[in-house]
Amino acid sequence: MPIKLDETEFDRIVAKAIENIPNEIRQYLENIVISVKKRPSRRMMREMEIPPGEYPLGLFQGVPMIERSVTVPPLYPDMIYLFQEPLEEMCETREELEEEIEVTVVHEVAHYIGMTEERLEELGYG
Repeated sequence: MPIKLDETEFDRIVAKAIENIPNEIRQYLENIVISVKKRPSRRMMREMEIPPGEYPLGLFQGVPMIERSVTVPPLYPDMIYLFQEPLEEMCETREELEEEIEVTVVHEVAHYIGMTEERLEELGYG
């Protein structure tokens, strides 16, 4: 049976999961806004080319560090969206949910900083 939490409790688990992220990755969160949504919007689904009925757990929106220019700064803040309902649907316990949120945030930060899959594996997130 999937876990189901109210927004406040889910936010607490997100904060706890972020604390568990190694500093090598967590340091990049200082410049990223993390937002929780129930599910991705239709527009997000189209942009990610996700078929109907499938839902991502998270999404990075912004300009990856490797694509940044000193002369042309990003127009909007970098964002990581976490999608509460899809995350809850795949987890049966608070511990599983916390772990899945941690993994999701780490993968989204990896998109931002251009981290390789190999390095993610070395850190235990592969």
